[in-house]
Amino acid sequence: MTQGEGFTNPDGLTGLTAYDRTGEKIGSVEQVYLDDRSGRPEWVTVKTGLFGMKQSFVPLAGARRQDDQLHVATTKEAVKDAPRIDADQHIEPGEEHELYAHYGLTRPESTTRGAAGGAPAAGMRGREGMREREGMAGMAGAGAGAGMVGAGAASRSTGRDDTKSDEMIRSEERLRVGTEEEVVGQARLRKVVVTEDVKTSVPLSHEEVRVVREPIREGDGTRANIGEAEAEVTLHAEKAVVRKESVPVERVRLETERVTETQEVSDTVRKEQIEYDRAKGERGAKGEGWRDRKQGPRH
Repeated sequence: MTQGEGFTNPDGLTGLTAYDRTGEKIGSVEQVYLDDRSGRPEWVTVKTGLFGMKQSFVPLAGARRQDDQLHVATTKEAVKDAPRIDADQHIEPGEEHELYAHYGLTRPESTTRGAAGGAPAAGMRGREGMREREGMAGMAGAGAGAGMVGAGAASRSTGRDDTKSDEMIRSEERLRVGTEEEVVGQARLRKVVVTEDVKTSVPLSHEEVRVVREPIREGDGTRANIGEAEAEVTLHAEKAVVRKESVPVERVRLETERVTETQEVSDTVRKEQIEYDRAKGERGAKGEGWRDRKQGPRH
């Protein structure tokens, strides 16, 4: 499948979930970029990164749509390492060449014919930029008739008038670290029955027999009776009686406590450096070569 072939409705691509050729999810499609000459979809931007803060350009060459999924012919790693180009509704020809080189693709003839013939290459324009260009061309045609083509070409040549030749934008990557909650384990209460030996002391009393002799005095009126006789007494004693009962002794429950600790997170980020070179023809310059690297503020 050639680039953009089969995607007749660019608006239908926005919002699809992009997957690489191995089936790994890349991100959601944000913008669709059309060729300035043919009007065919050539590229889409996909939100990538930890929080979806970055938009990377992905070619539609060999891509296919399946329901709400867009399966592209490249890998997720290639998309993550794609050149950083601002998704500002227009890609300049030089930027487009850089993207083609990164993905190992060849520019179609429809987008390079202008450069080969001496005219400036058309480049790529986002879907919203294409609508704006069509509106400008329509207004020009209403006033000048056959001058519609000229107006369209003029709008392409002035598509980006905010870039000055004496300045450039320095960009860098920054880490955006967030948190997410995950299950790390479970805690349970369980009650089991165990046995233990218990010893305790308890006082026990019993009766013992002893003989008590008391003399009888004269005049007590006690009669003497000589003969055999028996007398007995009942003895009593206490014994230990064991009885078991169940009583509540403690209430046990589980509670969770949130503990916050600091963890260091490290990763590798890319940033651009600005260098300048003074040509030998300048007054007072000696052609010292590239120097004075400006990295910008450190974050």
